[in-house]
Amino acid sequence: MTVKATESKLNIHGIYASTTANVQIDIIDINDNKPEFYKCGGSGDEVSCVTESHFTGEVFEHSLGTIPINMTVKDPDKISYTELILEGTDKDVFSVEPQFTMTDSIVQLLVKQPQAVDYEEKQQMILQVIAMDKEETSFRSTATVTINIKDTNDNSPTFPLDTYKLTVTEHSPVGTIVANITAEDPDTMDKGKLIYRLLPDSILLYFDVDPHTGTIFVKNEALLDREVRSLYYATLQARDTDGKTGTTVLDITLTDINDQPPVINRNTPPVFVEEGGHFEIKIEATDADEPNTVNSQIVFGIIPSKYSDNFTIDPDTGVLRNKGELDREAIDPELKGRIELHINASDKGIPPLSTTVTVIINVEDVNDNAPHFEAHFYKFSVKEGEKGAYVGSVHAEDLDQTTDFNRISFSIIDGSFGSFIIRTFAEERRYRGNITVDPDIELDYESSRTHFRLRVEAADLEQKKAEVMVEVDVLDVNDERPEFKPTVPVTVKENTTITEAVGKFLGHDKDGNHSLVYELESIICRCNGSLSPCSWFILDPTGEVRVNPEHTVDYEQCDQVVMEAQVVDVYTEKGENNSVTTGQMVINIEDINDNAPEFIPSGSVFVVVSESASKGTSVAGVTATDRDSGINRQIDFKVTAVQFEDTNNHTSNMRMLFEAITTQQKDIYIGIIQTTEGLDMTLRGKYKVTATATDTGGLSSSTILDIFTVDESYKVELQFTRSVDEVENKRNEIVRALTAATKAAVEIVAIKSDSTDASRASGVTVMVAYFVYSNGTALTSNEVEKMLSDPDHYLVLTDLGLRYIGKVPVNEPDTDPVKYILLGIVGGLIIVLGVLTTSLMCTRRNYRRKLKAAKAMNSASMVTSDNQKSGPVVPGTNKYTMEGANPVLNLNIDTAMVLDLEEESSDVDKVSLTSLDYSDYTTNPEKDTKPVIQMAQEEEEEDRRLPEYSEPLGAALAQRGQKKDKLCVGFSNPAFSTTDL
Repeated sequence: MTVKATESKLNIHGIYASTTANVQIDIIDINDNKPEFYKCGGSGDEVSCVTESHFTGEVFEHSLGTIPINMTVKDPDKISYTELILEGTDKDVFSVEPQFTMTDSIVQLLVKQPQAVDYEEKQQMILQVIAMDKEETSFRSTATVTINIKDTNDNSPTFPLDTYKLTVTEHSPVGTIVANITAEDPDTMDKGKLIYRLLPDSILLYFDVDPHTGTIFVKNEALLDREVRSLYYATLQARDTDGKTGTTVLDITLTDINDQPPVINRNTPPVFVEEGGHFEIKIEATDADEPNTVNSQIVFGIIPSKYSDNFTIDPDTGVLRNKGELDREAIDPELKGRIELHINASDKGIPPLSTTVTVIINVEDVNDNAPHFEAHFYKFSVKEGEKGAYVGSVHAEDLDQTTDFNRISFSIIDGSFGSFIIRTFAEERRYRGNITVDPDIELDYESSRTHFRLRVEAADLEQKKAEVMVEVDVLDVNDERPEFKPTVPVTVKENTTITEAVGKFLGHDKDGNHSLVYELESIICRCNGSLSPCSWFILDPTGEVRVNPEHTVDYEQCDQVVMEAQVVDVYTEKGENNSVTTGQMVINIEDINDNAPEFIPSGSVFVVVSESASKGTSVAGVTATDRDSGINRQIDFKVTAVQFEDTNNHTSNMRMLFEAITTQQKDIYIGIIQTTEGLDMTLRGKYKVTATATDTGGLSSSTILDIFTVDESYKVELQFTRSVDEVENKRNEIVRALTAATKAAVEIVAIKSDSTDASRASGVTVMVAYFVYSNGTALTSNEVEKMLSDPDHYLVLTDLGLRYIGKVPVNEPDTDPVKYILLGIVGGLIIVLGVLTTSLMCTRRNYRRKLKAAKAMNSASMVTSDNQKSGPVVPGTNKYTMEGANPVLNLNIDTAMVLDLEEESSDVDKVSLTSLDYSDYTTNPEKDTKPVIQMAQEEEEEDRRLPEYSEPLGAALAQRGQKKDKLCVGFSNPAFSTTDL
C-alpha cells in the first residue's frame, strides 16, 4: 500500500507540503476452504467456471475408456491436498481419475467393468463423486453424476416358440390369414424394423408372410387341397437391421372341407322283374373327403318321382328293393314297363354334396287282367227302316300291356234275335265293337219289337272274358213340324239396360227326338200410331228375347213392339222343319219420367190494361206438353219470378204480381197467368214474367213472358146520349161497332153517368175504355177519334148514342195545397169564364167533326179501286193491309187533306197518327198517280199553334203536314214486326 504524510499548515509557498511511502503486507494462507466442483466452459482466455453439483455423461454399453463429464475440482486454499472417491450403487463399475490432486484438476470417470454396462439391463447409472480435503476431512463436496448408457446392436431376433403348429381350411381364399407370428429383439434400433421371410422358397407357392408384420397368409387357393397334401413345413426367419437373424419352425396342417361329392363306384345294370315279383340291388359309393367325418359319411335316398313310392333304399347300406308287388298295368303303357329310379348319394357335410345315379327297372308283363268294358251299361237308338244302320259302339280294354295278353274280340251272345251284328276294331290302347243292324234286316217301329237287350261279350286270347248289357231302342222318324205355344204380352220399361231375357217364345214338337231353334222373322214398332221396322230387341236361338244393347228403348218414340219368330226343328229328317205359322210376341213399352215439360212456342203478344187489372185478371197464357205419359205427363205451372222493364230498358225485380192457374185440354196443359193484385197504372213498359212448368217427377223447364202494359195515358172516354142502363144493355153492340171501326180489342173499364150537372140532367153516360192491338200497341184518344170519324162506322155509333170522344184527364195530386188556397179567389173568377168558354168550344168541335165526316164520305165516293195498294202494317197508324183493317179501305189518301192535317188543322188531329217510336219513313211518289179531291181548309186561328209531341213519329208526321206541296205520301215501317213491337 502507499502511505502519504501532509503538513497541517501552509508552507512559504502557500501549499501544504507532503510525502509518500510504500508499505507491503504479506497474508499467510491457512486451510480454511473445502474443495468445490465446477463446470467450465469457453476456450482460450475466456474460460469460465461455475460451481455445479449435477453432472451427466454418456457411454456405449460394454465399452471401455473414459466418460467425459466436464467436471473440474478446485480448492481455494494455496496449499491443498484433495482426494476423490466414488459412492453409489454402481460405484464398482467405474473409477475416478485423478484420485488425488493438489491443484485444480479435471475429473474423469473410467469404465472398470464393461460387462456391467448393459443397455438391455439398465439404461442409466447414478454415481456420487466426493472431493475431500485430506488435511481436514470435514471439508468435502459431493457432486451427482448421471451416466446415460447408449444402446448398441448386440442382440439377435428371437421367437417366443421354437415351433408353431398352425391349421388352415383347404381352399381358403387368397389372403386368408393363417397366423400372426412376430420375433423379439431388445435392441432399440431394431424395434419395428425386423424383416420376415418364409423358407424354403418352395413354400411360397402355397403361403407367404408379410415382411413387416409377420402375418402368414394363403397365397394360392386352388393348390391348398387336403386331398392332395394335408401337411406343410416351413421356416419363418426374422432379420434385424444389423443382419442378425432368428428363426422358428411352422407346422401347417390343412383342415378338411366338404368339397368332394360322393362317387358311385360302378354303373348299376338294369333290373328285370316280373310284375308281382321282388328284387334287391346294392348301390355303392365313396367320398374322398377326410374319413370318419361328416364330410365323408354317405346317405342314400330315392329322388321322388311318379313310381318312386313303390321302392325303398337303405340310407346307410344303399340296398334298393321294391316295397310290394309290382303291377305292370299301373305303369304308363308308353313306358312299356320301364321305370327309371334316380338314386341320390349325399354326404353329411355343410353344405352337403351329392351324386345321382339312374337305376333302370324293367317290369315284365303277365296275363293277369281280363277285359273290361269302359261302361257298365250302353244304350243306343236306331231309326226304323234303315238296313245296315250303325247303332253304336262299345269299348273294352285289357290292362295287360302286351299284345299277347290284351287283344280283345267282341260277340253278341244273346238278345239280338238275328237283327244286329258286331265287328271288332283295334284302337290305341283299347278295342271298339261297332254294333250295326244286320244288312239283311229292316227294323220296323210299328212292329212289336221296338226295344232290344243285347248281351255283348269281350274275350282275350286266353279266353278271359267280360260281359255288358246293351239296350237298343228303335226310333220313329222325325217328320212332324214344330208349333208355337201362345205367348203372353210382356212389359219393358223404357231406357232399360237389363241383360236378362224380357220374354221367351215357347214351341213344342210332337216328335220325341227334336231340337228347336228360334229365328227372328220381323220386329215392328208402333210409333205415333204407325208401324215401322225397328231393332230394339234381339232373339236368341233359345227363344229368349233381350234388349238390343246397341239401341235405346224410348216410350216417347214408340210405345209397342211386335216380334214375329219362326221355330225350326234341326233334327227333322223328313218334310219341313219349321212351324206352319210364326209366333208373335207383343212387348209393351212402359213409360218412365225421363222428359221435362216442353213449352209450345206461341207468337202471341200479351197486353194488360193496368187500370182494368184486378186480382184474378187473366193477362197471359202458356201451353206445355210432356212427352211422358200417364201421371208422368201431368204438369203444374208456377210463376217463379217477376221483373219490370221500362221504356228506357231498365229492369227491376218486382214482387209476385202474377200467379199461374193450371188447366188441361186433352194432352196440352195450359197455364193461365193471372194478377194477384191491382197493377200500377202509371208504369210504362212491360212485365217479364218467368213461368215454370214442373211434372210429377220434379223435372221442370221455364220460359219468360213479356206482358206489355197499357197505362192510363191511353184511356179514352166515350160519351153516349143514353142512360147507363141503355148503354149496358147495348154494350155488346157498342163493343162490336168500336172493334169494327178500330180493328182493336176494346177493354171497357167503366160505364157511368157524367159527373156534370148538365150531363146528368140530359142523361149522358160516359164509357171509359182502352183500345189495344194484339201486338201490344194501344190507341190514344185522338187516334180513336180519327178512326171513329169514318162515315161507315160513325153513323152506326151515332145510332147507338155516341156523342163525344175524348181523353180522360189524368189527375195529378196537389203538391202545394197552400198555393191553391191563396189563389182561391182568382180561381172562382176563372171558373165562371171557363164555363162560358167551354160551352163555346164544345159547340164548335161538334160541328167540325160532322164536317169532317161529310168530307170523308165524299172522298171515298170519288176514289177508284186502283188506289188500293197493299203494304206493310204499321200498327197505330192509318197504313194497313188489304185484310180489312183500314177504315178507309187502304186508299192512298192525302193525310193532310182528308184528315185535316194542314196548317190550319187541330194539333190533336196531327198527334193522333202517332203510336210508334223510332220509325223509318219512306216516301213513294208513285202513289200520287190518282187524283184526290182536296178538301177546304179550316180557318180556326187556335189550330195554327204548333203542338208538343210526345213521340218522334207524331212530330215527323206533323211536320210533313205543314208542307205546301201537298204531296200524297204513305208511311211504312218494314224493319219492325208485330213481335218486335
